[in-house]
Amino acid sequence: MLDNSSLNDVKQTCPILTQIDSPADLRELEEDQLPELAAEIRAFLLQSLARTGGHLASGLGSVEITIALHYLFNTPNDRLVWDVGHQCYPHKILTGRRDRMATLRQQGGLSGFPKITESEYDHFGVGHSSTSISAALGMAIAATAQGIDRKVVAIIGDGGMTAGMAYEALNHGGAIENDLLVILNDNEMSISPNVGAMSKYLSSIWSGKIYSSLRSGSKKVLKRIPSAWELAKRAEEHVKGMVTPGTLFEELGFSYFGPIDGHNLGDLLSLIRNLQQLSGPRMLHIVTRKGQGFPPAEEDACKFHGVGPFDPETGDVKSSSKPGMQSYTNIFSDWLVAKGQQDSKLHAITPAMREGSGLVRFSEELPERYHDVGIAEQHAVTLAAGMARDGLKPVVAIYSTFLQRGYDQFVHDVAVQDLDVTFAVDRAGIVGADGATHTGNFDVAFCRCIPGIVMMAPANASDMFTLLNTAYHYPGPALVRYPRDSTAQAETVDVDDCAEIGKALLVRRGKRTALLVFGSLLEIAQPIAEELDLSLVNMRFIKPLDSAMIAEMAAGHDFLITLEDSSIVGGAGSAVLEVLNQNQNQIPVLRLGLDDFFPSQGSREQILQDYGLDPATLRTSIIAFTGA
Repeated sequence: MLDNSSLNDVKQTCPILTQIDSPADLRELEEDQLPELAAEIRAFLLQSLARTGGHLASGLGSVEITIALHYLFNTPNDRLVWDVGHQCYPHKILTGRRDRMATLRQQGGLSGFPKITESEYDHFGVGHSSTSISAALGMAIAATAQGIDRKVVAIIGDGGMTAGMAYEALNHGGAIENDLLVILNDNEMSISPNVGAMSKYLSSIWSGKIYSSLRSGSKKVLKRIPSAWELAKRAEEHVKGMVTPGTLFEELGFSYFGPIDGHNLGDLLSLIRNLQQLSGPRMLHIVTRKGQGFPPAEEDACKFHGVGPFDPETGDVKSSSKPGMQSYTNIFSDWLVAKGQQDSKLHAITPAMREGSGLVRFSEELPERYHDVGIAEQHAVTLAAGMARDGLKPVVAIYSTFLQRGYDQFVHDVAVQDLDVTFAVDRAGIVGADGATHTGNFDVAFCRCIPGIVMMAPANASDMFTLLNTAYHYPGPALVRYPRDSTAQAETVDVDDCAEIGKALLVRRGKRTALLVFGSLLEIAQPIAEELDLSLVNMRFIKPLDSAMIAEMAAGHDFLITLEDSSIVGGAGSAVLEVLNQNQNQIPVLRLGLDDFFPSQGSREQILQDYGLDPATLRTSIIAFTGA
């Protein structure tokens, strides 16, 4: 919540915004007040996100369209479905959450994405891309089926339109004629004067009642004369195709309007009012600029896509790096470049996550072997399968939460055919401020059941290099999962060093209790093991497991404890139980990991505590289980 001094500052700098506690208040404003409101929202966003961080550039670019939609539609009865949700901050501000923006993405605070349990104005929970048209179409069908008078709008970015799911929804929506408006928020292209002026003029005509009734009447008459009807259709499509990029959407059954300037509130309001009078599937193409109104974000929208706290005057981002520490993502980046320079068959693939996955250096130094496929995880995986089938060595850099989207392709196109594809699975386990939609809890459970794969979890920087090498040289599907976290920099690394497949490392030998750790939580476990005199094993391999090490630890101890940064249900600890059961070993086992609930948002340390994986709670759990 904003404190009193902050509230006073907002009242002084944003006098119109402070009058708005809901879209109903917004609709009381005069239309000529809206441009000033847009400026106030941008100023508020900058001051707020400078403290909390978040998805800044997208929000700055979506201010006008958010105002226009809530001004013209009867929300919350009418449905607004945001794609991904990166652009939803202006929506949150206008729907009664302005004074809670200081809690954004923090534990117990506002989600960084639309969330149906947070507000009646958040009509669909999102976080992954390209779902908005499908969800909105489902809502439109539901409204029709139940006789509810309701408008439904999907707002999707040009990035979201790179995913096949968006076209699946368009293909369906254009065929069934339900009342649906799709707004394509294109923030990559600019409007040149000739196209902009002409398309604005044509869009105003096409969306008007006269043109709509003429076109509708012509269809009724000309359909009786097949040759004339076909000629008329071709002529209309040819004229529109020359001056707009909308022919594809028209072919899919959507009436297309645009592109128009998405920062011109007057044009937006006028055109959307016209579109509200029409029915059936319609698409409005608007062009906006990421970071609009904040020069540092306009110049480097990627840097300010998801940003930490920053200086709102200069745009300088406050550093969170610690001396002597290196992120697992940067370690992967170093390995990828080194290995790529060594082996010309290495090709790197990313589904639109170049910066987040650590591929910037590779893309600059080896651009001919770098492939950004857009938000198309399924395609990324099968593309890699095709490369591997014909002799290349693809490395797919992908977040754990997004690997879920390519699961069928991983099973069917890679694993069944035993193809040599390396998966660098970033953001595995706890992710933090992005919450449940971005959590990487589940990759162990849904991957270890697949025959023939190798799955590894490094505990530190040197482990990371070794296991990436191991995955790369394994002649089949191999995954290395690692967290959104940092570890101590390795003193030396060897780009050729490989581990023996399925071989764990004994870190220390203790008494009574053995602690088997999968991944980076080894750093938390080591001081506890030393204090309580536990045997400590860096398991490294989730599949295949080191069954011999498990048998040795079971034979020489009274208790076994497994520890992992992944779901307990179906996780690595469950795999250990399976081995023990197969060997008919009855030793007591405690599985520690991410329990059976979705994580909240917050810092990594806070969420570890929620799951009982912080040092103090871990120590208490071990003592309670072993009685030591």
